[in-house]
Amino acid sequence: MGFSNGYIMIFYVALGSFTYGFNNSVIGSVLGLKSFLEYFDLSSNAGDSSSNSIIGAASGLFAGGGAIGAMLLAWLADKTGRVRSMQVTCVICIISGAIQGGSVHIAMFLIGRFLSGIGVGLMVTLIPIYQSEVSPTESRGRMVGSHGFLIVTGYAFAAWTGFGCYFSPLPEFQWRFELSAQVIAPALLLIGSSWLPESPRWLIDQDRHNDALKILRQLHSNYDESNEEDPAQLELDMICAQFTLDQQFLESVGKWALFTKPSYRKRLFCGCFTQFIGQSTGVLVINNYQVMLYNSLGLYDSMPLLLYAVYLTWASLMNYMSTYIIDRVGRVRLMIFGLIGGTVAVICEATMVAEFSGTHNKIGNGFGVFFLFLFVTFYGGCLDATTYVYSAEIFPTHARGLGMGLSIFTQFCTTLVYTQVAPIAFNIIQWRYYLIFIILPIIGAVLMLFTFPETKGLSLEDISRVFEDEGDAVELSAQRPGNESEKTSVSHTEFV
Repeated sequence: MGFSNGYIMIFYVALGSFTYGFNNSVIGSVLGLKSFLEYFDLSSNAGDSSSNSIIGAASGLFAGGGAIGAMLLAWLADKTGRVRSMQVTCVICIISGAIQGGSVHIAMFLIGRFLSGIGVGLMVTLIPIYQSEVSPTESRGRMVGSHGFLIVTGYAFAAWTGFGCYFSPLPEFQWRFELSAQVIAPALLLIGSSWLPESPRWLIDQDRHNDALKILRQLHSNYDESNEEDPAQLELDMICAQFTLDQQFLESVGKWALFTKPSYRKRLFCGCFTQFIGQSTGVLVINNYQVMLYNSLGLYDSMPLLLYAVYLTWASLMNYMSTYIIDRVGRVRLMIFGLIGGTVAVICEATMVAEFSGTHNKIGNGFGVFFLFLFVTFYGGCLDATTYVYSAEIFPTHARGLGMGLSIFTQFCTTLVYTQVAPIAFNIIQWRYYLIFIILPIIGAVLMLFTFPETKGLSLEDISRVFEDEGDAVELSAQRPGNESEKTSVSHTEFV
C-alpha cells in the first residue's frame, strides 16, 4: 500500500526539505534570544572576538557536517535505495535535534549542530533526487520545486517559533523548545516512509524490472490492462534503454565517468556551479546573521525576530510562486534573472549599511530593511527552488547520487566559507563584505547565459541529448520488441 496521490507523496517527502530549512535557519532565531546567549556566556557585541568565533563555529560546523553528509549520500542512496536512505537520515536528524535541545555546555551544542549538518546534508541531497525520479516530465519542475518551497517554509517556521519563544517567561524554554522542535518533521517523515514507493530508476539499476514496472503503473492514472499501449511499459523501456547505454559506457571507461567523459564533466560543472553561485548571492549570510544586521540598523528586542519571520514567510511565498512558472519560463532563464535582480538588491543594501549603520536615521534604516526583502523576492522567486531542480535532473540515473552529492557538497563548502568568516568580516571590513555577493553573481549570470543547456520539458532520459552524450536512449527503446520507431519520448500523461 502506498500514497494514492502523487502530489501528496511529493509534498510529504518534502518534509525532509522542511527539516533542512528548519534546522538550517534555527540558528538565526536562537542567536536572537538573549536567554541562549546568556546561558552559554556569549555576547551579541560585534567586537567580542571570542563570541564571534563560537557563533561562527555554530554555522561552520553545520556547513562542514552538511558537506560530509552530501558526499555520504552518493554511496548510501545507491547502496541501500532512496527510501531506506531517507529513513537512516531521519534518525540522524532526530538524534541531533535532541542533543541540541538538551545541551548543557556549548561543546555539546556544537556537536549537535555538526551531526545536524550531516543529517541535513544527506536530506537536502536525497529529496530532490527522489522527487525527480518519480515525477512526470511535464510537471517535474513544479514537483521538484516543492523541495525549495518546503526548505524556505522550514526557514519561516523556525523564525516564527523563535519569535513566539521570545515571549516565554521561562528563559531556558525559549531556546530549548526551538532547538528540540527540529525532531518533529524528520519523525513524521520516518513514520510515513514505509508507505513510500522506491524509485523505479533505482530498481532498474538493481535489475528489479518487475518491481519498477509495478511502481510506474501506480504513478500512471491512465493505466488500463485492456489497452494495448501501456504508458508505464513505454517509460520502463525508455529507462532501460538509457540504463543499457550507461552500462555500456561504464564498462569501457570505468566508474569515474563523471570526471573522464566530457559531457559528464559538463553536467558536473553545471551542477556544482549552480549550487556555488546560488550561495554566492550571500543568501545564507543574510539569513543566518539577519538579526545582527537588524541590530546594526538600530532595531532591537522582538522587532528583529518579527522582521526575520516575515522575511522568511515572504521568501516561502516567492518559492511557491516559482514552482508555477519554472516549467514555463525555463530553469536557466529564471536563474539568470534571479542573479541579476538579487545583485541589484545587494548593491542597494550595502549602500544603506555603509551610510546608515549605527545611526538613528529611520528612513535610511527602513530602506535597509526594504532591500533585504527585495533581495529575497528575487532569490526566492527565481533561484532557490530552481537550483535544486536543475542540479537534480541533469545527471544520468547511475551517476545522480554522486553528481547531486558533489553539487550539494559544493554548496555546503561555499556556505562554510561565507558564514564562518561573516561575523569577523562584518566587524572588520563591514559593508565591503557585500562586494563578494555583488561581483560573483554577475559573473555567474554571464556564464550561465552562454554555457548552460536548458532542460525545460525534457524527460530525464532526453536530457542526455542537450549534453551531447553518445548514443540515444529514445532510438534504442524504439528498437525494443513491441515499440514503434516513431515514438520519440515517453512521460507520465497524468500524475495520480
